Amino acid sequence: MSYTKRQFCEAIFDELGLSSYAFDMPTEQYQKTMRRLDAMMAEWNARGIRLGYPIPSSPEGGDLDAETEVPDSAWTAIITNGAIRIAPSFGKQVMPETKVTAKQSYNTLLSLAAMPAEQQFPSTLPAGAGNKPWNYDRAFVAPPSDGITTGPDGELEFS
Repeated sequence: MSYTKRQFCEAIFDELGLSSYAFDMPTEQYQKTMRRLDAMMAEWNARGIRLGYPIPSSPEGGDLDAETEVPDSAWTAIITNGAIRIAPSFGKQVMPETKVTAKQSYNTLLSLAAMPAEQQFPSTLPAGAGNKPWNYDRAFVAPPSDGITTGPDGELEFS
């Protein structure tokens, strides 16, 4: 079971030392925090860090009780980086430990998201010395195949 957007907002408030005020926190503050969180996650999504966080199509389209599919390895990064982004709107200073944790956890997400682009050899590349006798008719490597035409979040159907 993963966090809901409301639980992420509460964890961000807790990181900022506002947890004792969470019961007094008006719904507008939760909505404002959720919009900033949605914006941060949309930015991460554009950078290639896709975590299963539901990004609304408009700022007003978010649901605080929406279930996210964020893996537990990313929770700390979202909470600490969210706290850094939300702190100025509450007039709070972020603790240095939070900044260090945010940087380290974000770097961990970047390393997990780093995937080298697949490359294919061009059809003009000679087959070389490893060309076996049963393949003498192919002096060059096979031409590249067409890549997958779906986007990184697209679904593939196998039949």
